[in-house]
Amino acid sequence: MSSKPSVLVVDDSALMRRVIAELVTESEEFTVAGVARTGREAIAQVQALNPDLVTLDIEMPEMDGLQALAQIMRDAPRPVVMLSGAETMDGRDAALRALELGAVDFVRKPSGPISLDLAVVGERLRGALRTAAQANLRGLQTPVRRHAPGRRGAARPAAPRPTRAVAIAASTGGPRALTQVLPGLPGALDAAVFVVQHMPPGFTRSLAQRLDAMGPLPVLEAEAGQLVKSGHVYVAPGGMHMRVADDVQPVIVLDQTPPVWGVRPAADPLFRSVAAVFGARCVGVVLTGMGRDGADGLRAIRDAGGRRVVQDRDTSIIYGMPHAALEAAGADRVAPLASVAAAIVALLATAGEPA
Repeated sequence: MSSKPSVLVVDDSALMRRVIAELVTESEEFTVAGVARTGREAIAQVQALNPDLVTLDIEMPEMDGLQALAQIMRDAPRPVVMLSGAETMDGRDAALRALELGAVDFVRKPSGPISLDLAVVGERLRGALRTAAQANLRGLQTPVRRHAPGRRGAARPAAPRPTRAVAIAASTGGPRALTQVLPGLPGALDAAVFVVQHMPPGFTRSLAQRLDAMGPLPVLEAEAGQLVKSGHVYVAPGGMHMRVADDVQPVIVLDQTPPVWGVRPAADPLFRSVAAVFGARCVGVVLTGMGRDGADGLRAIRDAGGRRVVQDRDTSIIYGMPHAALEAAGADRVAPLASVAAAIVALLATAGEPA
């Protein structure tokens, strides 16, 4: 029996199934357990073949990838990487919905067997599968919290200048985690909230819009020069680092300086700027994700006297970022995902006071 992770390839196109299977096996890190043509076939093959991983096309007839994903996660959970050829807003929304349902990552499909970007897509797919192979499926068991849109009546008017801040870092598993954390924050939150989710350009606006509809706090994709308001959430745009600059009122600064830890946006630049502007009156939060982005920034927040929340191992899809942050900066709270919002609120109440 092979010790390599086995992959079920699901796509309604015979040509694309062959192309994806070749990309999966090209590095000899994975084996292809089998293929499926439809969502229903995928569910049957998961049961019959018990693959370690699944690549799942979003757009398929009869039962689409989202429907198949939901059933797989309910009946036979395992790491799934979604594939999509759509570059439209609907395609981005579908990819985000897949991440909320429990997919580990999404990858753009190659345009064909002789596509100019085939090598890039292949490496991106294998990288996503490597990450998926390390995913903690126990972290999927926390139900996603839902709120009715428009519940903002209790929110207080925004302060002219925010005196407190929350900075949140997330990567793999982050979109699902954010749907639990941000809607759990109260509409009267006396702080500005900044979010870095590792995500490519074009997806963060959809992410912000989806999060905006889930809870009482307004959620916006950040814009350069934007005045920061208390009780608002600012999501770093894909492909741009986000910082906060001190002025008469704090403002958003965006730039395309080189990636940090291989990603842009990165959390470390944001966290350092939040520590510089807000000092001890801030809370840094590191959620699920691969790598160590956020660890050095959380240490800067600690050194400024701010508070720290780190997601626990059991509810992290990937424990890399929380573990690195805990090692580098420690934490005031190590919290399961369902308790992160409450931990933020509790620590904000004492931010700026002696620890």
